[in-house]
Amino acid sequence: MTKIVIVSAGISVPSSTRILADALGAATTRSLSVVEEGPLGARLETTPPDIHVIELRELAHQLTDNVLTGFPTGALADAVRRVAEADAIVAVSPVYTGSYSGLFKMFFDVLEDGTLEGKPVLIAATAGTARHSLVLEFAMRPLFAYLRADVVPTAVFAASEDFGAGSVRGGSLSARIDRAARELADKVLRRGTVLPDDPFENPTPFEDLLRDI
Repeated sequence: MTKIVIVSAGISVPSSTRILADALGAATTRSLSVVEEGPLGARLETTPPDIHVIELRELAHQLTDNVLTGFPTGALADAVRRVAEADAIVAVSPVYTGSYSGLFKMFFDVLEDGTLEGKPVLIAATAGTARHSLVLEFAMRPLFAYLRADVVPTAVFAASEDFGAGSVRGGSLSARIDRAARELADKVLRRGTVLPDDPFENPTPFEDLLRDI
């Protein structure tokens, strides 16, 4: 079963960051559970992914302890393990002072080097105004590039005006959520595909070919 881990750095309850994270999780589930037309018109349905949400607000004290001791314990150790075992990550942070939150950065600092290498990641952020939308390209994307993650092209930003009645509004935001989720699903499916060996990647030495004559 495909494992998707959502990392949400929202502080308040309820949190607009968590609302956006849930919307991205639902869209990713739809994209990875597509019903397709098989041979002779048969309908084939894939197994829905296992979605697990990590609320960094609940790990704040343990993250501070980790800074002092260098050893993740308890729920934080479990969260680190889940990220390492995940097939893909959805990372969502509120914007503070023009960047991702300190809690968000503390969590990804805990991960061992190479944990996210090649792993598909969808990045998203929330803020009070759309003026902070560039945080995705100038702060979050460089962070995950440094961690050598495989970040999807479409990043998702939601301002306060994009939330109504406790849910994500339709329109361009919903379309962007769906597009980002499809990109993440595509990377997950491609990553799990074993490609045939390239005969030109490891060619037989010429002297071995002559030996067989």
